[in-house]
Amino acid sequence: MADPIVAAIAFDGISPFHLSVPCLVFGEDRAALGLPRFDFRVCAIENGPIRTDAGLTISVPHGLSALDGADIVIVPSWKNLEVPPPAALIEALRRAHRRGALIVGLCLGTFAVAATGLLSGRRAATHWAYTDQLQALYPDILVEPEVLYIDNGDVVTSAGVAAGLDCCLHIVRARCGAEAALRLARQIVLSPHRQGGQAQFIERPIARTDNADRFTQALDAVRKTLGETHSLDSVADAAGLTRRTFTRRFQKSIGTSFGDWLTDQRVALAQRLLEATEKSMDTIAFEAGFGSATSLRQHFAARLRTTPAQYRREFSKNAQDRVAHAPR
Repeated sequence: MADPIVAAIAFDGISPFHLSVPCLVFGEDRAALGLPRFDFRVCAIENGPIRTDAGLTISVPHGLSALDGADIVIVPSWKNLEVPPPAALIEALRRAHRRGALIVGLCLGTFAVAATGLLSGRRAATHWAYTDQLQALYPDILVEPEVLYIDNGDVVTSAGVAAGLDCCLHIVRARCGAEAALRLARQIVLSPHRQGGQAQFIERPIARTDNADRFTQALDAVRKTLGETHSLDSVADAAGLTRRTFTRRFQKSIGTSFGDWLTDQRVALAQRLLEATEKSMDTIAFEAGFGSATSLRQHFAARLRTTPAQYRREFSKNAQDRVAHAPR
């Protein structure tokens, strides 16, 4: 079976970092480590060398015609957001989509994908600082400013910078399975899975009031006692807020619901315990606040698409591999 073809779009003025994101995930042959292999291509819009915004010059071997056989087409970023992309790029993306290729817009690359009309009437993500601009340019798109990435099945878009890595890892997971994604994440030293609905890291200045301090202190207290019961009402009371005000502030500050945040914190604690201890599944479930190993497994399946036991095995094996390959 042929390796899936992944094509990343490059253009004059692209950021080397943004171009490196799909290169890191899809461009290196890691088959010897039991990881999936991709036929990766960087495809230039313009003829000749590509000049990056960091002063580097890149020789790109492929043009837009190389998209015709691609299974996944990635636009890592974009420039001149108010100016429509070249007609040749728009048509190449549309043609690839009609063939059944997955179209991906990372960070500001969502603007280029939006110009094709493929996101009309659908949800989309981009860098949080540019969500209003994307919404103004394409009012028929449901722009979600808080999330890391959104998978519409045939079109995937992500938030800014590091969220592009999460998005690419999500694509690997969807195409190759959770085990392959976990192994790849460990190999490139990336968090195994961040949910698409998790909030972007957005700087939100908060006035230094007593309530603001109590709000932060209440969340810190929850993090330190995840094995205990924490209801929305009890935490809101600890923060000195009504349930309604707490919920509104939590959504605005964190970008998700209290219940989802609490579950994510508990899953993260369970991951750390699985990685660093030999404790039983029942003990870990209790200490992380899930109550039972069954509940722990259910939340791991929902959040990480794997089981606690499999997660522990994968982490242990990769840790052994790192030791075996460490320089002496």
